[in-house]
Amino acid sequence: MEQWILWLLAAVGIGLLGLSFRFLSPREVWFSFLLNAYISSLAGLIVSGAGMLAYPVRLFPDYTNDVIFEYLLYPVVSVYVYGTSRRSGWKGIWMQCAAYTGGMTAVEILLERHTDLIEYHTWKWGYSFVSMFVVTLAVRVMAGRLLKENG
Repeated sequence: MEQWILWLLAAVGIGLLGLSFRFLSPREVWFSFLLNAYISSLAGLIVSGAGMLAYPVRLFPDYTNDVIFEYLLYPVVSVYVYGTSRRSGWKGIWMQCAAYTGGMTAVEILLERHTDLIEYHTWKWGYSFVSMFVVTLAVRVMAGRLLKENG
């Protein structure tokens, strides 16, 4: 069952990434996507390496800990945060970061409680919310500033 969920999430992530090119330039998509993937992969390595959480079921267990979330789904969400908040002020950016992060945290809680895809050891959902909010906001601000300056 978990393998099917992972393949479904991968398909959704790839589909949403492809769809993002319809309303954002490739430069905006790739910058937001790759910046988030870089930061979240570093954070994920630290958290899972410290044993705070584990991913018992993975698509490519011999090669990596969590390809789907850190390298695909979360970066795609970052692209959508950037795309939907391009014309927002600070309050709108904060609210959108909180809303997207809240949605991701809710899905993580459901997956942790009802599947073997993620297992908390010393990790708590509040840590996920705060860390994802900070990373999402940082990526949004950096992408907005750097893409505007080099436009």
